[in-house]
Amino acid sequence: MTIDIQVAAEAAVEAADVAEALIQQFLASGDWQVSEKPDNTPVTEVDVAVEKLIRERLTTALPVADFYGEETGRQSGDQSGTESGTEPGIQAGGPVGSRWLVDPIDGTKSFIRDLPYFSTQIALEVNGELVVGVSNAPSYGQRLVAVSGQGVTINGKAVQVRRSITSLEHAFLSSGNLATLAGESSNWLRYGTLVSQVKRVRGYGDFCHYHQLCAGQADLIIESDVNILDIAALTVGVREAGGIITDLQGQAIDERTTSVLAAATTELHEAALDILH
Repeated sequence: MTIDIQVAAEAAVEAADVAEALIQQFLASGDWQVSEKPDNTPVTEVDVAVEKLIRERLTTALPVADFYGEETGRQSGDQSGTESGTEPGIQAGGPVGSRWLVDPIDGTKSFIRDLPYFSTQIALEVNGELVVGVSNAPSYGQRLVAVSGQGVTINGKAVQVRRSITSLEHAFLSSGNLATLAGESSNWLRYGTLVSQVKRVRGYGDFCHYHQLCAGQADLIIESDVNILDIAALTVGVREAGGIITDLQGQAIDERTTSVLAAATTELHEAALDILH
């Protein structure tokens, strides 16, 4: 069997639609509670309700795929009846492993404070490769949709990185959470060296600076505290926009990733990596 990527992408977009509608209902009512997870990060009942709705939509569209969500954890896909290729989104062919990666509200702290810097992140991984990414930011008014080999759009318009930026002196840098980076003085000094060499520094964070990188509005992103659910969909977007994305060690993005170094061009990525190490 093989996964029909187009069917999967359409399912991800539809899931983002219903998630946005539910989020807007909660925002309009203002009636929801905040609690704290064991890792001392906040979670709202909106996060949980939205993830359950997304999971229902995605597992209906692609029952064979596993599901990994920020709030409801891991769920194995339905492997029965897939040999014939008759399941939705499945075609006959060789064996394949697939998994949805979902963060219903990435940027919960912004959501709680009534800031627009939160989003719904939906990605599909097939045989260990991220192939579909939807990053939907309803209050910010942007939706990024990326499909492997098909490019990336923001609000339906095709975008790409600013390919002309190959040196730090012309680069716009945006940083997200840097707590771990700041915890080691040597790393912090290297980051300071990098900051001193770029053209402009901002800290947009979360989905926002990845959207900007894809659209040529930012050129370099550094984060030291993320997880795969935060960045899976955005990774597809950066790659399809022509950018480079690894962790801060220059290693490929995977489930163990906790940091990001993303750049518009290979030259820019290598220059930043040299300074950081």
